[in-house]
Amino acid sequence: MLRFFVLFLLIQAVLFTLDILEPVRQAFVLPFTGLLAQASAWLVLLFDDQVHAEGIILRSLENGFAVSIEPGCNGIEASIVLIAAILAFPAPWKHKLLGLLAGLAAIQALNLVRIISLFYLGQWNMEVFEWAHLYLWQALIMLDALIVFVIWVRLIPAAKPAQPVPS
Repeated sequence: MLRFFVLFLLIQAVLFTLDILEPVRQAFVLPFTGLLAQASAWLVLLFDDQVHAEGIILRSLENGFAVSIEPGCNGIEASIVLIAAILAFPAPWKHKLLGLLAGLAAIQALNLVRIISLFYLGQWNMEVFEWAHLYLWQALIMLDALIVFVIWVRLIPAAKPAQPVPS
């Protein structure tokens, strides 16, 4: 357990340090965040043609309201926590890879729901938007990472007991 905890903290420290480095932000974080804005706009366009995404901004063409998907609101932090937990946990690499793929997809799927809901909440009521943005969705995204990790741990096949060596 101590090994897991130390590795978990070490991996998070490395990944969070990388996350704040300007070259990483420019090369990965901002383009990824722009893709989230584009994906959000694409989903919204399925039922509302009054939306436009440009860079990291999702804007209503009807009333001008916009949300800017800033670093910290792109699911990368929750993803880092999940990555650190899965990599630190003693499991076969095949299962780690499957857990990472499924877990990161789950976090980003929920994050798209978050972005779109905040986009509409902000047009409806700014007080509700602020509360949902600052408290509700922050907790739900991290809870998503925790739930994914717990489910992943439960799905790892049990280690086969060592076979006795015949004498």
